[in-house]
Amino acid sequence: MTKVRAIRGATTSDHNTKEEIVEATKEMLESLISANDLQTEDVISAFFTTTKDLNAEFPPVAARKIGWTEVALMCSHEMFVPDALEKCIRVMVHINTDKSSQDINNVYLKDAINLRKRGFEDES
Repeated sequence: MTKVRAIRGATTSDHNTKEEIVEATKEMLESLISANDLQTEDVISAFFTTTKDLNAEFPPVAARKIGWTEVALMCSHEMFVPDALEKCIRVMVHINTDKSSQDINNVYLKDAINLRKRGFEDES
């Protein structure tokens, strides 16, 4: 039975430039696709956030570049929390799938792997 599931991902960008934000986002999305064996037609929507220090480009630009032209995309800034990870890009991707929630693979790249250690991202 096909259900709607959410996949989380996060990464960091080395610098606040258009090129680096798009490249970091593209790498994260491609990792999510690979880790979950996704087809573009399975993707319903993606909601991106960035920390306030990333504003040179919209992360959804990377999604369009990998072919998500019919996917609903949205982005926003994260709430500001002191001592939070800087230059961070997060995404929540909604998909149609037959997989159970235990079979969903969230992806954390670069400095974002530390989010798992903080405890916030450990919630399912």
